[in-house]
Amino acid sequence: MSSIFARLKARRLASTFAILASLSAAILIGSYVAHGVHGQEQQNESTDATPLKIPTSSVAPNAFAQIARQVGPAVVNINTRILPKDVAKNKRPNPRSRAVPVPQQPDDDDQGDGQDQAPGGQGNFQDFFNRFFGGQGPDGGDNDGSEHDSLGSGFIVDPKGYIITNNHVVDKADEIYVKLSTDPDTTDLGRKARVIGVDKATDLAVIKIDADKPLPTVKLGNSDGTAVGDWVIAIGSPFDLSQTVTAGIISAKNRTIEKGVGGQFQHFIQTDAAINPGNSGGPLLNMNSEVIGVNTAILTQSAGYQGIGFAMPSNTVVQVYNDLVSPSHKVTRGSIGISFKEGLSGAVGRVYGFKNGVLVNTVTPGGPADKAGLKARDIILSIDGRSIKDGNDLVADIAGRHPGTSARIGYLRDGKQADATVTIGDRDKVFTDQAAVEEEAPAGKGEAAEGKLGISVREITPATAAKLGVGGMVIQSVRPGSFADQQGLEPGLVITQINKRPTGNKAQFDSAVEGLKSGQDVVFEIMNPKRPADGINFVGGTLP
Repeated sequence: MSSIFARLKARRLASTFAILASLSAAILIGSYVAHGVHGQEQQNESTDATPLKIPTSSVAPNAFAQIARQVGPAVVNINTRILPKDVAKNKRPNPRSRAVPVPQQPDDDDQGDGQDQAPGGQGNFQDFFNRFFGGQGPDGGDNDGSEHDSLGSGFIVDPKGYIITNNHVVDKADEIYVKLSTDPDTTDLGRKARVIGVDKATDLAVIKIDADKPLPTVKLGNSDGTAVGDWVIAIGSPFDLSQTVTAGIISAKNRTIEKGVGGQFQHFIQTDAAINPGNSGGPLLNMNSEVIGVNTAILTQSAGYQGIGFAMPSNTVVQVYNDLVSPSHKVTRGSIGISFKEGLSGAVGRVYGFKNGVLVNTVTPGGPADKAGLKARDIILSIDGRSIKDGNDLVADIAGRHPGTSARIGYLRDGKQADATVTIGDRDKVFTDQAAVEEEAPAGKGEAAEGKLGISVREITPATAAKLGVGGMVIQSVRPGSFADQQGLEPGLVITQINKRPTGNKAQFDSAVEGLKSGQDVVFEIMNPKRPADGINFVGGTLP
């Protein structure tokens, strides 16, 4: 019996070993198969995949592509360099490297047919580019002794090598280099360029490179023929990425982005074509491959593209270019020597009896208007019989006339129409000698507050009256929220008239104020003793 059990036990063990051997073999085979699928040793023998081929068909080029190919060779990359002071001061200056500067913008919103500060600066216009164009161009700060580089764009308009760009691209640069799209792509900066002339009022510049053969050029278009909604293309070198093409539409026209004198020649084309630092100076093109603007600035909070860019219209560019390549290498604009303020309230027009025209703030002593007999408070209505709409209309007309020519000015004085012949002067020269006379507002005892206006006043001193050329009442205090406060009156300003009634002394002032009634238009004639050269400012509204 025991032998039987032994044989059964041996059979069970043999069966168990056989099962284990079979399982081990299966595991080994599965591992080998898996290794063959996922590993590198075994190759896929499949032959049912179809190889891919590059198609021979092509999409017909659209208008954007055609324009880019046609205009691209004439669009250039501009690199500028400011050298350390000890290097730059030893360089021989180029006698044609700068045009005569355009006068600087004043600090307030007063307008004039000529600026009312001495030449030599760019005013807030340059600050605009520093803020909104990320300091584009070598104008972001003073030369601190280190070497600075900057980048911009431009386009060739003459096969001899004349190039249009922005002034802020080349301003203050010691070295300017231009690279064409056909130039070898090396580490070399490009061809050396020189400045022919600049116009800071429009932020335009003309530079030139030497060429041993005619260079490709762009075709200029008529910016007046453009319309909001038209397709446009911008080409330039944003962030050092040359020959970059972007597209968009004209989103607005005649856009002025800076108030006051600095914006008198800034009537931009607004576009949503992507413009970034480095695009500055490049062309804005219409669908006829014509340049209708020079990309100049962007409105941004991030120093990059946010959908609003500005281009100087080509019709302005042509006029400036022709002046800059002339023997004088400067832009000459006409002036009659007056200043005025834009955006006057309707109350001013109603009190002074005009809807369209320009109310004269100041007349430059010895200037063209002064010699013709025009005075502050005159309202200019027409030029050579053509009605004047507003200050921009006046500036555009006068600035476009050559110095030495004459114009017939129609004006309104004390409700009576008159006219005078004015000889146009050079805008730069008319205001060169006009200096602001500063004087602190004299101190004095306060007066009782005026219930109707919300101010207290006192008579100005004889010395101040002599400086201003007129008597008046100096504002001592302004009650917050009062009528005077709402009109922007401040302590220290002098009221010379109210509704055309003189306020040269306390009795005259009280008489003028006592006659005012609720619902009546009230206009103040204001002068600033600290800046008597600014002349009269007209402010007013409807008395509650």
